[in-house]
Amino acid sequence: MKFFGHTFHIPVLGVGYSVDAPAKVAKYGISSVISIVDDILLEQLRKHYYQKMNKPYEQISPKDEDSRAKRITAYLNLMNEIVKEQFEKVKQSAFEKGSEITKYFEMLPDVSHLKQKYKEMLAEKEESLKAKLQKYLRENLHQGSIDVNIMTKLDKANYAADGTQLPGEFNNAHAALRGYAMSELESSIVFSAGMNPKLYSYMETFKDFFPRADGSFKKKIVVKVSDFRSALIQGKFLAKKGLWVSEYRIESGLNCGGHAFATDGLLLGPILDEFKKRKEELIASVKELFHPAINKKEIFVDDSKLNVDVTVQGGVGLSTEHEFLLRAYNVKSVGWGSPFLLVPEVMNVDEKTLKQLSEAKEDDFYLSNSSPLGVPFNSLRNSGKDVERVNRMESGKPGSPCPKKFLEFNKDFTDKPICTASISYFKKLDTIKDNSELRDKYNADLLNANDKNCLCEGLSASTLLVKGITDTKQSLAVAICPGPNLAYFSKVATLKEMVDHIYGRINLITHPDRPNMFLKELSLYIDYLHKKIDERVDYVTAQKEEFFNTFHSNLIDGINFYKKMIPEIAEETDKIREKIQRDLEALELKLMSYALAGA
Repeated sequence: MKFFGHTFHIPVLGVGYSVDAPAKVAKYGISSVISIVDDILLEQLRKHYYQKMNKPYEQISPKDEDSRAKRITAYLNLMNEIVKEQFEKVKQSAFEKGSEITKYFEMLPDVSHLKQKYKEMLAEKEESLKAKLQKYLRENLHQGSIDVNIMTKLDKANYAADGTQLPGEFNNAHAALRGYAMSELESSIVFSAGMNPKLYSYMETFKDFFPRADGSFKKKIVVKVSDFRSALIQGKFLAKKGLWVSEYRIESGLNCGGHAFATDGLLLGPILDEFKKRKEELIASVKELFHPAINKKEIFVDDSKLNVDVTVQGGVGLSTEHEFLLRAYNVKSVGWGSPFLLVPEVMNVDEKTLKQLSEAKEDDFYLSNSSPLGVPFNSLRNSGKDVERVNRMESGKPGSPCPKKFLEFNKDFTDKPICTASISYFKKLDTIKDNSELRDKYNADLLNANDKNCLCEGLSASTLLVKGITDTKQSLAVAICPGPNLAYFSKVATLKEMVDHIYGRINLITHPDRPNMFLKELSLYIDYLHKKIDERVDYVTAQKEEFFNTFHSNLIDGINFYKKMIPEIAEETDKIREKIQRDLEALELKLMSYALAGA
């Protein structure tokens, strides 16, 4: 089978960082993912792009019926229009130095059939044959996919002006799904943060998620998972609805950006190995449920045309790691996220934050308690949002005004949920400080409250600064959520430079002693376990004891797996493999010392 395109994709980054990445990379055949959580930001950007294109802009007011879904649809259709127009210009450009079509082909990996044909065309002396090859190349260009992401947990209910709760279809994630489903895009929707049965069931409402007779889909379903069991559960659930998962996107639990959904010590290597060994079992189990469900809907599809891809992301930083993942685990694509935060040509990172990221060291990247969701959140020390949060506390005005309300999920003190980073929540906490019974009950909340940041504003602020959209009431203090892998990059790069790094044509790693991606994740998990043990109270419940034992056992299994895997990393030199082996032995000793200390 001929392979035509790229072997990497750009995952979703924050709320605004990759929000218009397709308008910058899709024309070169690179797929990327947009967050559609913030319809307010999408509407601001739609206005920005219309003004830039000298086109009349009509606002979709928040007071309009179903405004959230309509805003998302309108923005995605705009992205689609921009990318299609750009892609046509690439196809029509001349094969000459510095042209768009030349840039397209120069960035492709050498394993690409198109890249090989391109080189053949360059070497061809006969003009008629050269023209024939150029025609073939133009006809076989592939546009990058404009994919979208929905965090399934962000599905808060909404209320009418009179205070009555709106039907479930107007919940945030439901409305976002509808916005995507009604768009013109032919792409994929990536579901992250676990399963939401109601949201998944709602997909049955939209025909674009069902297969055509030839097995193709207008809109594909991608499920981001942290292990095989999660893939099997979600794949089967959707199959019963007649919904086919086209891709399982494996993400490291801790060696990633954004929210960190840690496993119980299951490591990326063993997880990938299980997917490789059990992929056919997964497909067969899902098909068994899918076909009866789809046939009931009077939709019939050629079984052989139903494809399932496995992709992976989280902590990849070297071309050798990239190539190893493709070869050893048969993944279709590898996600490169955080390193692209140093590529302003692609990501919306303001100058101040870009400088911070470029100069940041390992200790500047950490797991914080800043997310109102209560999930560990990858953060950068001394970000603009952190500085603002501390200043508000010191001035006696803690909390955010909470203008966007996307993370309102806490009902400890109220009938309607509020956000734990909000002024309202801090006021509620103040009322219990003098009540010893309530103070004991909510002690953890009191301790963590000062860590919470308004991520709705913070994760969109950089985008507004980059675009020059300052006529807004929201704070422009920036929050950013890079993965720990970014510590080993410091050069602000162009798109071509980053792509060249991914494919091993140049090296952008600036840290002299970057650990192998698998061992970096192992190190993060050992530290995570140690922290969890330190957090335990004077006594350990049977449940906690079981958790620690399972976690520790999984780490030991992972270490034993890596002992066998390291000699098989043919992409690395003997010297590098020996270093990886030594680093693994050191981490094993570290884990043993923690276990002995906790005994």
